[in-house]
Amino acid sequence: MSGTATPSPLNLYQLRRSCSSCSLSELCLPMGLATGDIQRLEELVAPRGPVNEGEHLFRIGDPLRVLYAVRGGFFKSYMVEANGREQVLGFHLPGELIGLDAIWPEKHQCNAIALNTASVCELPYGQLTDLGRQVPGLQHSMLRLLSKELAISHALAGDFSAEERVAGFLLSLSSRMKARGHSETQLTLAMSRRDIANYLRLATETVSRVFSRFEEDGLVSVDRREVLLRDVERLNKLGHCFSAGG
Repeated sequence: MSGTATPSPLNLYQLRRSCSSCSLSELCLPMGLATGDIQRLEELVAPRGPVNEGEHLFRIGDPLRVLYAVRGGFFKSYMVEANGREQVLGFHLPGELIGLDAIWPEKHQCNAIALNTASVCELPYGQLTDLGRQVPGLQHSMLRLLSKELAISHALAGDFSAEERVAGFLLSLSSRMKARGHSETQLTLAMSRRDIANYLRLATETVSRVFSRFEEDGLVSVDRREVLLRDVERLNKLGHCFSAGG
C-alpha cells in the first residue's frame, strides 16, 4: 500500500517504568491514569524527529494544533516587543509541555525555539481536549500546569534582589533535574547568561557578577556552562522566597 507511513505512537508503558525518561510524566503519571485511559492517551501521541538547535516549534500567531512534550534537549519560549527587544518567558526541560500559552485564544502568544538538538512528542490539541472531557484527571493535570505557569509569572514580577533571583533560578533548575533522575547539584546550563538575565529581568553583567560572588562565597563552582551547587542550604536561604521554574 502506497502513501506516507504513520509514525508509531510513543509507548507509554515503557516510559512509565522510567520517570526520568518519560516526556509525559507531568501530564499523566501524577494523576495515576487507569490502564485504559493510558491506552487512549497513547493513541494520540506521535514522536517527532530531531529538532535542530535554533529551530522553532511555533511562532507568535501560529494556530494551536498540537501541544509538545519535550523528550530530550532544552527549549526557550520568548516574545519580541514592539521595540525589537527579546523577552525570554521560560525554559523547558525534558518532561515538560510547551504550547500552553495558546489554549486561549487558540493562537500562540510566544515563540518556542530549541537551545540544542532536541526531540519532542506531539499531542493534537483538539483530540486531547475531547479526551479530557472523558477523563477528569487529564483536565485536572492541564489546569495544574497552567496554574504553575501563572505562579512563575507572579514570581518574576515580585520585588526580589538579583541574588535571590539567581539562587531561586538555580534551585528550581536543580529540583526539575532531580525529578527527572539527574544530578541535583551538577547542572549544565543550555541557556546563555544573556538569556538567563533576560528571563530573570536583570542585566547580563549583573548575573555574571552574582555568579562570581556565589563562586567566591563557596556557594557554586562555575566552568563555562557547567555549574556545581556546592552549598544548597545557603542557596535555599537566599532563593526560597523566589521560585521561577519556567
